[in-house]
Amino acid sequence: QVNLVESGGGVVQTGDSLRLSCSISGRTYIRYPLGWFRQAAGKGREFVAAVGPNGVITIYGDSVKGRFTISRDIAENTAYLQMNSLTPEDTAIYYCAANRDSNINSFRLQLIESWGQGTQVTVSS
Repeated sequence: QVNLVESGGGVVQTGDSLRLSCSISGRTYIRYPLGWFRQAAGKGREFVAAVGPNGVITIYGDSVKGRFTISRDIAENTAYLQMNSLTPEDTAIYYCAANRDSNINSFRLQLIESWGQGTQVTVSS
């Protein structure tokens, strides 16, 4: 069984930064993209970012482009989400996600196979 475990969430102020981590057990997704979604209270789950298996190719949701950076450490089997210039609109539960489709552009909510338990990020004004 594959487990995705997020960490790094917390309460910060507008303009602050946070780095989330997603530790993945097993090697099921070592050759596939990894990514992050988020869900704010009362809203649907939103795509945030994804990174290809070699860590070079990345894609981002429009609301986080230029502020968030996704990366992965292949040796540690861990994905990261560096979040800068945070605003209250970034307040949400952030979920690590994985699926077995090598096309990073197929990293969509409906196709995700595995989810982490989520980590809360709260940005105060």
